[in-house]
Order: sequence, then structure tokens, then C-alpha cells
Amino acid sequence: MTEEQYKPVSYSKTTISELMIPAYANFGGKIHGGLLLSLMDKVAYACASKHSGGYCVTVSIEGVEFLQPVEVGEMVTMFASVNYVGKTSMLIGIKVIAENFLEGTVKHTNTSYFTMVCKGADGKPRQVPALSLESRDDVRRFLEAIKRKQLRQSYKEELDNAKTNLAVDTEIDKLVNERCKVATGFLI
Repeated sequence: MTEEQYKPVSYSKTTISELMIPAYANFGGKIHGGLLLSLMDKVAYACASKHSGGYCVTVSIEGVEFLQPVEVGEMVTMFASVNYVGKTSMLIGIKVIAENFLEGTVKHTNTSYFTMVCKGADGKPRQVPALSLESRDDVRRFLEAIKRKQLRQSYKEELDNAKTNLAVDTEIDKLVNERCKVATGFLI
């Protein structure tokens, strides 16, 4: 049996900055959310690949909530770190800030969590190094990731149960105060 390999959180911390240019704007004149997601995926990949020493793929994205718009001319910086490792997967925490040099302002635009899996040369998931937690924040983030994992599993089980046991005929009254209408003749 080989000894477990550990890498410190600081080893793979990754920062990417990019100036937001007019070509990145959506029809409303703000930076397109899809572009920001692409940049987040890029920094998550770089961070995960550095920690694992291998090719990584995105498995899921959690917590993408755009808190504030990003404007043309702002410098967007994404800070990524490995918050948690499983056997073949890593949870990468990403904090996004936007800086307006003309106004001298900095705003937090979102925090997201990317689950990345390392793939071996055969295309199958491959084990990643364990994580050496160096600070109180590292420990807190690891513990939060465990809690997030538990909540995600609980939510999935509850949702699966609701799908299985949902009785349209007996629960249709829950639609009364919602912004919808049921087509005539739908319920037979």
C-alpha cells in the first residue's frame, strides 16, 4: 500500500483576471453571464488540474447567482481554490470580483462551486491527492463542503421522493395563488 499523498490548498490556488471589453456585452450592455461562466470554468479547470496533476472535467456547478452586473471596462478577477477532495473529485470554490478603475470601486459579483473530476489516460476517473488544510479558512471551507454535499444529497432524495409521490389530483389546489392557469379539460 502506498502512502497517501497530500497537497496544501495554497499549492493550487489560482487567480485569473480579464478586462471586460465591449465584445463581451449582452444586449443590455452588461457583461454576458455565459462569458463569466466560461471564465469560471477556466479557472476551476486550472485549479483542479494543478492540484490533481491531470486532466479534469466539470461535473457540476453550484451556486451561480449573479449578485451584481459586470460592466464593460471593469477588470474581473476570479479566485479559485480547492475546498474539498473526494477520491476522484474536487470541489473548487470561486470568488468573482469586478474592479472599476475609473471609479475606484471593487464589488463582489458572485461565488460559485465547481465539482471537477480528474480523468486518467484511459478516460476513467483517477484518484486525486488528499488535501492538506493549512488555515482556519481551509478547515472552514472543507467543513462547509461536507455540509453542502450532505444538503445536496438530502435535497436530491427529497426531490426524487416528491416526483415519485406527487399526486396531481390532490395537490392541484397548491396552484391557486401561483401565476399559472390549468388548461380546461386537462384534468380527467
